[in-house]
Amino acid sequence: MLATKRYEYLPIEQIEFHHTLTNHRDLDLAKVAHLERDIVTNGLFEPLVVWERNSKEYYLVGGFHRMEAIQGIRRSNPGYFDRVDVRVVTGDPDEIKALNLKLNSDRVDTRITDYFQTVIYLNNANWSKERIAEFFDKSVSWIDDIIRYAPLATDAMRDKLANGELSWVRAKEILRKAFKAPPGNEKEIIENELSRPALPALKPLPFQATKKRLSSVMNADPKRTFKVSTKDLYALVLTLRGKNVDQENIDRVRKAFPILWDDK
Repeated sequence: MLATKRYEYLPIEQIEFHHTLTNHRDLDLAKVAHLERDIVTNGLFEPLVVWERNSKEYYLVGGFHRMEAIQGIRRSNPGYFDRVDVRVVTGDPDEIKALNLKLNSDRVDTRITDYFQTVIYLNNANWSKERIAEFFDKSVSWIDDIIRYAPLATDAMRDKLANGELSWVRAKEILRKAFKAPPGNEKEIIENELSRPALPALKPLPFQATKKRLSSVMNADPKRTFKVSTKDLYALVLTLRGKNVDQENIDRVRKAFPILWDDK
């Protein structure tokens, strides 16, 4: 069972890297440089997360940017951070792998493709869809879509999803067509669909313009109502914020609140 075993002041040489536990994204060197300056000035406020697989055998699970920053500090300042604050966790390998992704996925800029490998791995490890969804704070249908469609996604499709050139909504439409194709023609269907010119991507909503539009609609029809889900409201908040908004959230808001866009 996944659990925090203790907090400890651990010699940094004891912390190792495990080949199945990664940062899921290339290190952001600008972030590392910022952390180096901050940690030297203020100390390490947030402990690293390490997995104690066996007694005194520790593997880094969360805090890869902080670890890289600490290593940089140590190269410039021998003797600094010989020991670091860590949160020691225990659990079976499947739980630790899931925690590794969760610690990364709490970031705003996490992409749908970051989940593919781990969700499929956990499903193959006999985790129920409900358990996976609860662990990542996602809906069961969201997890089910990954399990159903991600294995058929080609490298080109994954690249477009990761780069924001393709929304997950559009990717699922393409993959549904591929599922209905005669056996052996799936890849051709996907390649043809990906080669089609994409429709112009919707942009995040500007707050003031949205407020003005909604005010006009409210004055014209004060009793108008909308049937929306919690995820629709969450997507609306992200879209109004206008920073690192993925196309799937924008598509969701466009569908739930069509009055907020100018269709002319």
